[in-house]
Amino acid sequence: MQRIVNPKQTRLFDPFGSVLTEKTRKSAPGGLDGWPGVFRHIILELMPVDAISEHFDPVMGRPTKELYSIAGLLLIQEFMDWTKDEALDAYSFNMNVHYALNLEPIAHDISKRTLERYIRLCEEEDLAKATMDAITVKLVEVLGIRIDKQRLDSTHIFSDMASFGRTRLMGVAIKRFLTQVIRHNKQDYHALDDQLRRRYAPGVNQLFADTKKDSESRRLLRRQVAEDMYYLYQRFAGMYEYRRKDTYKALERIFYEQCEVHEEKVCVKDKTGGNVMQNPSDPDATYDGHKGPGYQVQISETCNSDNDVQLITSAIPQTAAEPDAGSVKEVLDDLGANGLLPEQMLSDTLYNSDENVQLAEEQGVELVGPVPSGSGKSKDDDEYERLNIDDFDVDEATEEVVCCPSGHAPESSEHNSETGRTKTFMPESACGGCEFRKQCPVKKGRLGYCLEHTAKERRLAGRRRETATEVFRERYRIRGGIEGTNSGLKRRTGLGQLRVRGGPAVFHAIYLKIAGWNILRASVCAKMRQIVWERANMAAFWLNFGFLRWAKTLGSLPMSLKRQIRLHLQQLESIPKLSKAA
Repeated sequence: MQRIVNPKQTRLFDPFGSVLTEKTRKSAPGGLDGWPGVFRHIILELMPVDAISEHFDPVMGRPTKELYSIAGLLLIQEFMDWTKDEALDAYSFNMNVHYALNLEPIAHDISKRTLERYIRLCEEEDLAKATMDAITVKLVEVLGIRIDKQRLDSTHIFSDMASFGRTRLMGVAIKRFLTQVIRHNKQDYHALDDQLRRRYAPGVNQLFADTKKDSESRRLLRRQVAEDMYYLYQRFAGMYEYRRKDTYKALERIFYEQCEVHEEKVCVKDKTGGNVMQNPSDPDATYDGHKGPGYQVQISETCNSDNDVQLITSAIPQTAAEPDAGSVKEVLDDLGANGLLPEQMLSDTLYNSDENVQLAEEQGVELVGPVPSGSGKSKDDDEYERLNIDDFDVDEATEEVVCCPSGHAPESSEHNSETGRTKTFMPESACGGCEFRKQCPVKKGRLGYCLEHTAKERRLAGRRRETATEVFRERYRIRGGIEGTNSGLKRRTGLGQLRVRGGPAVFHAIYLKIAGWNILRASVCAKMRQIVWERANMAAFWLNFGFLRWAKTLGSLPMSLKRQIRLHLQQLESIPKLSKAA
């Protein structure tokens, strides 16, 4: 049975009145100047309760835990970087959490199994993404955050898995599969070669401990392990009861990622690339050549100096092998879906290919950043000392050259739409004695003085020239601030080293931690404290109004109830005094 308490609904009596004094309200949750106040009066109503409640009958069965509080607890657990046990203790005894989740300040029972069931439900329904989007849009709206200027970067994330070398990775995959064979049918296990069984009998941390450390011994061991994988893969390929197991699928995948077969001879690949399994316990994690195994997240953050605080507007979790250059479209699509597209997007070098710049322009976004090295640049061309196609007057609509830097018109300039290249011939009378001849990109050939260019080369030359200016450096300087955001996310919310593994669990944690970061940033904003204070006072006003109407209808009241009414009114009057003092 669904149990839902609308956060907008006020109570007749203040549940914190008996546990908080006027003095303690300033620093306690009732002070409304920390994240609990923001969570209670702004965020709690955004929890995806409708989606969660669909999994429970409206009237039949045992009542659920209060669904707004449970959804809120999952969010708080992530951005506070609590273990499950710490989250359960906070739900039961922490007054900050009670206030944030609209719970009465008493002990609330909840089991770890119940918590894990709600976490699994949110992962399966992908509710963390919807939660983060709703919180981001709400905070931007409430605080009046200017989104016209944003910055983009990625940061690496480690999941809760061990890091293996290639030999150990293959050995662990074999051991995990053999463990399943023992459990399923011991006869099949004992039918295997005795030496093979002994080789993988030690624990994971002791595998191959007796192997010498020299390069030749390690090469022979890796080859032996690869041959063992191929043997087990073929040996059990015809048995459905084994082929359907995850350990066999991992064995097969790792073998073909790490090895190849030539004429029945098993060879270990020299290089595998980054998009390969790193640990059978986390099949979704991949490898980044600079940062290691795991995941990454693309983060877009506001950076307008007029904002009281800067908020993260988009987060795109990915595996570590995903290139930054291919993420621009996904980030812009995500921002567009939430109505948060900027006018300018400051980004690192890897994002700023010509294709991405054109893609951003189609959505009305200017992608600002250094040009990737080597893009459209000739081998012997120093762009900052020599002339280039950007110095020529070119009709951007037709890509035909109008005149050279000296003002001479070409004999002909024709654009080939199939190849995308424009071939321009200059008169010999103009180029022969030109003072810029040594710096000019026009080449003398058997047909005369010729210049070839593409639209991409022209755009890159112009951008490369622009990035060398002091105006660009001053404009781009603010992009570095996102590095501090990445560092703060990892220190404050534990984003750098997660407590979970596997794509769904990792993405769930990333979304909620980033949503929590926005809440923490908003809570230190004076404008947000004022908004929370006003909302709390408005709720207190209607509670007071309804309470007095109720009291008036009762006529004469007992003295004990009158004392409660007076105490209640004193508590309501104390809220604005404390908030103004804060």
